[in-house]
Amino acid sequence: MTYSNGNQYSEQAVEARYRNSFGRAGGYLPEDRSVVHAWLEEVGGYVERQQARNAIVRHDMMFTPAGEAVFRNRDLNRALVGIMREWCAYLDSPASREVLTTDQWLSPAARQQLKLDDFEIDFGRPYGGLASFNDFFHREIRPEKRPVAGGTDPKVIVAPNDGRVVRIQGNVQRTDEFWVKGQRYSLYDMLDGSDLTEGFVGGDVYQSFLSGGDYHRWHAPVGGTVISARVVEGLTFTELESAGHDEDAGVQSQIYEASVNARALVFIKSADPVGVVCVMPVGITEISSLTIGVTPGQTVGKGDELGYFSYGGSSMVLVFQPGAVAAFDVPDNTTGDMAKGQWCAVNSQIAHTR
Repeated sequence: MTYSNGNQYSEQAVEARYRNSFGRAGGYLPEDRSVVHAWLEEVGGYVERQQARNAIVRHDMMFTPAGEAVFRNRDLNRALVGIMREWCAYLDSPASREVLTTDQWLSPAARQQLKLDDFEIDFGRPYGGLASFNDFFHREIRPEKRPVAGGTDPKVIVAPNDGRVVRIQGNVQRTDEFWVKGQRYSLYDMLDGSDLTEGFVGGDVYQSFLSGGDYHRWHAPVGGTVISARVVEGLTFTELESAGHDEDAGVQSQIYEASVNARALVFIKSADPVGVVCVMPVGITEISSLTIGVTPGQTVGKGDELGYFSYGGSSMVLVFQPGAVAAFDVPDNTTGDMAKGQWCAVNSQIAHTR
């Protein structure tokens, strides 16, 4: 038996939880849980030694009932976002690239696991020819590695990002109880009260999760004209308590987070029957840096870049108007296990119109 926060769990339950954890699915933790267990034993010994010296040990309150409430406080959230912006500024600076070496982020192991040869990295130059750690994180993909499915065929809708399917849901309502267990999409909240909301009522939502090693730029799922593009300064470090205690944050709460977290809203008006599509990148936990690279009035082709995330794994939502999608060409993920959702490459076909 294993204990966590005073509760007792079987080894099978702990292993199942680990398999579905944000850290493992996101590529931040090893496949083998025994490696983590050994590290925790080492950390536990350190903590015991610190306690014996009367050193202060702080506990992360995010996963407590008080933490779940306090991280929804707007004033606290603004302060946290200020800290995150300073951190992002550092990661945008040349000083942050000291870890871009052949024994760290550009090591042979990293090169293989992160498929770095698919990206615009010059391994013959210092730091891979990159200007900062964020430059590495939202590194550009070699175009031939992510061809646009269907070419210019307007009937083919493509994935806006690399990632695993979280959920596909139809007949989405204007407002719904996204606070409840099971989590439902609430368009008015997701779209931040946009005057375009009514046009999406009864439509479809596609959501996917980007792991830390995925390509972190977003692309247009359809061609058309950008009619609105803005960032919503939503919450960070928040999760849904009714989704259950989640030490890895974000696994159980991604649908809830689509209504409350920091996110971008890029509306693209395409030809009928697609109409308007909303591309909505969502920050998870501390991810509040969303950079939009297009402006209203701009024409984009299917597969064109729209923007990017900085410094962390995130979520992506597409919102379609009713009748826009004839069928999705990738399966919904009904398992509750994020790692079992189908992985889709950016620009690959995920749906089609009539």
